[in-house]
Formats: sequence, structure tokens, C-alpha cells
Amino acid sequence: MTVKEKIDRLRAELHRHNYNYYVLNAPEISDKEFDDLMRELQELEKEHPEYQDDNSPTMRVGSDLNKNFTQVAHKYPMLSLGNTYSESEVTDFYERVKKALNEDFEICCELKYDGTSISLTYEDGKLVRAVTRGDGEKGDNVTDNVKTIRTIPLVLHGNYPKSFEIRGEILMPWVVFEELNREKEAREEPLFANPRNAASGTLKLQNSAIVASRKLDAYLYYLLGEELPCDGHYENLQAAASWGFKTSEHTRKAHSLEEVFEYINYWDTERKNLPVATDGIVLKVNSLKQQKNLGFTAKSPRWAIAYKFQAERALTRLNKVTYQVGRTGAVTPVANLDSVQLSGTIVKRASLHNADIIEGLDLHIGDMVYVEKGGEIIPKITGVDKDARGMLIGEKVKFITHCPECGSKLIRFEGEAAHYCPNETACPPQIKGKIEHFISRKAMNIDGLGPETVDMFYRLGLINDTADLYQLKTDDIKNLERM
Repeated sequence: MTVKEKIDRLRAELHRHNYNYYVLNAPEISDKEFDDLMRELQELEKEHPEYQDDNSPTMRVGSDLNKNFTQVAHKYPMLSLGNTYSESEVTDFYERVKKALNEDFEICCELKYDGTSISLTYEDGKLVRAVTRGDGEKGDNVTDNVKTIRTIPLVLHGNYPKSFEIRGEILMPWVVFEELNREKEAREEPLFANPRNAASGTLKLQNSAIVASRKLDAYLYYLLGEELPCDGHYENLQAAASWGFKTSEHTRKAHSLEEVFEYINYWDTERKNLPVATDGIVLKVNSLKQQKNLGFTAKSPRWAIAYKFQAERALTRLNKVTYQVGRTGAVTPVANLDSVQLSGTIVKRASLHNADIIEGLDLHIGDMVYVEKGGEIIPKITGVDKDARGMLIGEKVKFITHCPECGSKLIRFEGEAAHYCPNETACPPQIKGKIEHFISRKAMNIDGLGPETVDMFYRLGLINDTADLYQLKTDDIKNLERM
């Protein structure tokens, strides 16, 4: 077997294993065996650069070389859908289609995944370009970043058209999103508000190696081209799945308005159990011929509409209010709640923001409170069920007057909502927070130091400010836990 034949065999094998693992969820080999094959391919490619291939499985790991994005015009404009929040407007849409077509039609019902839109172009079964939605007419070429997303095939299998475009949504799964925000919180960096923002921000990073580490996912939902296999949109998605694309298994065809509402009502509840964020249902006329006959308005297609779910809200008990001190000294009240599920995650805590919010809600310990996420993932308390208050209601929640960490009297500057601890030289969270900020990636980028290690060094009296980091000696730390 020649080197070229060995490289081709390894690439084909890794593409197949990648598809089995990430799309079918049915791996045939262990992670170690996969990694061993990947390392073998990387070594061969390094030794034989003449066999370089932009769609090799090794592209999945990304590169740390910065590349500025170029703008690319969309062959087919990426229009937005008309949104509705009411069932009556869904009925109006259905009746308009019925009247305009004056013939039998099917509606394809799909989950509306809440991520960032992407357009992928394939030629001869290979990914050649990935472009963001941009302004609908043109977007950023993010091909190198998209190649790191393991649910997007680099090379197709089966009977696919010579050239076509497929559109979908790039998503950050809940578990990845929460872990990323935990890391940001530990570094006292601003949190991502929701997985959509996190996915969009990640896709625009200049370093594709970091993009690869973020474990983005993708669902593809619309096929475009001159030689598509079927007239039916639903049927085309089934074909795309057979070529290696990850499409939603929850897409259904409806033959009546009643079936449309059955789908909507089922997923209004069941979507909470999905691993990724959704914010509604998309309804499309299934026949491409009928879509063409219905045409477009200036902004959106007449053959599709998006039904948006109402913001998720749950009722749970307020057990206590605790207070967090940040590195700037800002004191944030946090509601500690009975566990409740929202958008696929368990919520136990919610921010109360500041003293004015607490006062406006008229909170008492033991209150049954309404918690919402809406479009934002960070939970917030939006109201109190005062009718649920009994005789044994707890004390009224009042904002603290002294720092919970160092006991200093809090101050509030005129025109600001936040309270601050002024003791920046001796308040532990402020000291540790400043050190953690100093060592963070966007500051000094000191490897091997994290919040837990900083906390340990501080508790042991080894550091009290950033300058102390440069006084540490090997003998001071070599026998410590974590070292």
C-alpha cells in the first residue's frame, strides 16, 4: 500500500467513524482508537504535505492561525421568516395558503432551533464554503471554523447532487454553554446571555482551534439547488440525512390545521427536554413547486411562518437570599430556590440584580416566585404569587447594609443601582477577583493558574495581591495539593 493509499484509507475511515459518533450516536470504536487513527493521519500528512486536503478529518481540530473573514454574496438570498406568537395568526397563515393554492397541500412542521444561521455549499460531495447569514444578501466566509464542527460532514456519501446549498443552524448545546459560562463566571468575565449568542460569538472567533474546543453542534433544515432529488422539502431532508447531514428527527408533515396545532402543543412542553435551545416552530409548505407559486413578499416567503413560544416561566419557592461580592466590590443579591426545570436545565438560583428590584417585588422568604428565562438563559425572578402567601410567611427581604465577606459598610453611588463594598484592599473576593482577572487569558494569560489555585494560595497566605505571584518560590508550592 502506497503512502497516498494509506492516507486516503485513514481519511475515509475517520470520516465514517466521525459520522457514526456525532450524527448517528452509534460509535463502533473507542475514543482512544479514534484518537490513535487521527494521530497516525496527522503524522502522515505532516511528513507528506504534497497530499494536503482541505477536507481531511484533521481539519476538525482547527488552527491557531488568525484569518480575517471575507464577505461572500449569497447565491440565494437568506430571507427572514415572518414571526407570530398567536394561534389565530397560524390559522390565518394556513387559510391564506389554502386560498392561494386552491389544491391539496402539506405543511412541514419543524423545530425552530435557536442558534446562528449558516449556509453550506457542497460541490462533488465536498464542503467548499460556509457563510453566515450576514445581512441576507452577503455574509462572512467562516469555512475554516465550520470545519471544526463534527456534525457537519466534510465529505458526503451516497447519491448526492453535483452542486447544492444546504442551510441550517449552528448551536451550542446546553451542557457546553453552561460549562463555558461557569468558566467565565470564575474569571469574572461577562456571561453569555444565551446559547445563540455563544454560538454566534464562537463562530466569529479568529482562532479556529478555540472554535473546535467549544464543541458546537449543527442541524440542517433546507436544501437549495438546480438538481434536488425531490419536489418535497421533507423528502429532500430525508435524502440529505442519507448523505451524512444531521437533520432533526422531530420534523413532521401535517395534512390539516389540527395536525399543525397538535405538533405545536406537543413541543411547547417537550422542547424543555431537548439538548439544545429552541424558541418556536417553523411551518413550511412542503412542495417546492407550491412554494414557488406562492412566492415572496419584500422581506419573507409567503409559504413559511415561524410560531414563537412564549417565554418559559415556572413557579417555585424562595428559600433565602445570599449576596455575592465581585472583584469591583459590586454586591449582587442571589435568590436561592427550590429546584425547578426551565429550558432543559435545572434552576436553583436566580439573580435579583439590586436593592430596587427586591423592593419592587416585595419579596418575603418562603414566597412562591415566578422564574423566567425567555430569550435569556440567565434566570430572573419576574413576580410573586401573593395569593399563595399563608399565615407563616417569612420575613421581608431587605438588602444588606454590610459586606457579607469583610463586614465593611456598603456604599451606593448617586445615580447607580448597585451597592459596593469599599474595602478593596482587604475584602477577600475583591482581592482574589483582581488576581484572577490579572492571570486571565485576555490579560497576562498565565497558564496553570485558575480560580481554585488562587483561592488556595490566598488561604495559605502565599499571595495577597498580583505582585505576590512573582515572589512565589518552588519550595512554597511543590508539596501543595493541585501542584
